[in-house]
Amino acid sequence: MLAFASLFAFVPPQGGGQNSGGGMLVTLIMFASIFLIMYLLMIRPAQKRQKEHQKMLESLKKGDRVITSAGIHGTIVDMDGSTVTLQVSDGCKIQFEKTAIAGKKQ
Repeated sequence: MLAFASLFAFVPPQGGGQNSGGGMLVTLIMFASIFLIMYLLMIRPAQKRQKEHQKMLESLKKGDRVITSAGIHGTIVDMDGSTVTLQVSDGCKIQFEKTAIAGKKQ
């Protein structure tokens, strides 16, 4: 990345010491390339993970074994809108928001 940036950093002086505005173009290209790299490495994968998590939440049904974001393991016994009731052990049921479910267990 540093070698790539150094290619754009060197702009030879043009005409009798006057600034021709070429440096502004190089700066814009650098900012655009940095934004593109950040988008490809950070923003896009986060959006993909979010879509996969939403798809998993929509596919939940009674009887699925899940893990909450707090690390509690349980089986879905009831679903009501945005809440899910998990059976953690015999006779112990806990209600959670659907968004608190981190993933399914196999």
